[in-house]
Amino acid sequence: MDTKKQAVQLWHAGVEAVDGYAATEAALPDIPKPDRILAVGKPAAAMARAALARFGAIPTLVVTKDDHGRDLPDTVEVIEASHPVPDNRSLAGGHALRKVLEQMEPGSHVLLLVSGGASSLAEDLLPGKSLSDLEALNRRLLSEGMDIGAMNAERRKLSRIKGGGLLSHFAGARATVLAISDVPGDDLNVIGSGIGALPPSHTFEATTRIVASNAHARNAVVQAAEAAGLKVWANEEALHDDYLKVAAHLGQLLRGMEKGVMVFGGEPTVVLPDHPGRGGRNQALALALAREISGQSNLTVVVGGTDGTDGPTNAAGGIITGATWNESGIAALKKADSGSFLEKAQALLTTGPTGTNVMDLVVAIRG
Repeated sequence: MDTKKQAVQLWHAGVEAVDGYAATEAALPDIPKPDRILAVGKPAAAMARAALARFGAIPTLVVTKDDHGRDLPDTVEVIEASHPVPDNRSLAGGHALRKVLEQMEPGSHVLLLVSGGASSLAEDLLPGKSLSDLEALNRRLLSEGMDIGAMNAERRKLSRIKGGGLLSHFAGARATVLAISDVPGDDLNVIGSGIGALPPSHTFEATTRIVASNAHARNAVVQAAEAAGLKVWANEEALHDDYLKVAAHLGQLLRGMEKGVMVFGGEPTVVLPDHPGRGGRNQALALALAREISGQSNLTVVVGGTDGTDGPTNAAGGIITGATWNESGIAALKKADSGSFLEKAQALLTTGPTGTNVMDLVVAIRG
């Protein structure tokens, strides 16, 4: 098997290990039957399908990204909204989530399924704040290269359902929160800007659990690589920095790598120019890495968002080798137009929605 095909297979092994349906299904046997199911985030539909398969027909609301609400029963209420910049449907989704919780009976049990993307997909603004305020905030945050923790702290300032605000409206007796983590440290107060976090004081019984994370995905890649007889040289959450700094760090490691595999996870940041081209942080990192490994033989690197999307594009990232880079990449990096470069080089990674979201995953193979 050539290294490119094997690298892509290993990347998919990591993503499949944190599939939203399977991760949720594995957590459900210990959970009593809920009265309502609420699911919010990019993998919300997959998580909700697992819960419905376990518990049967229960009133369910799913708030997710455009084209991510597929394969759900007709009885499920689905609100699809915009990501990464929210829109009016995001406000409708956030309002609907809050109203369900407010209207639940005193002795009831809610199952809240939370995953990455919820920061944009569902919002219920504080009085005096408008959608234009929210859009402007998100565009600024996305362009300034802030890490996810800092971004979500800013988002919470406009919201009455983030940072524990959503469950503060819960009128029932028991809340179970299952979360797929797309943040460093797997902190429920940060995932989706804390849309599934517990309020500072509450009277209901609460259970919270992280059911999938970046570490789970990376470890699955390691297991698959070792099962294929490959030596694993690194398994690190090492992508949390500006993408050019990440590329320089990884490039040094990859240039010196012997035959085998390296696995990295996390979420790089990108500072965008005023009029950015096409791409996302994974495509930017893939192109910057292509420059770092230019001329290296028998080396393939797959860089991709585990949710199957990268920024406002249909690609998940890129698949690069020592032959991918050329000097036109300099202008593409400067203009934040990595997607156009990678498409021309036939180096895009395109998967479609994966049903999960645990940050980004990099798999490198030296053949």
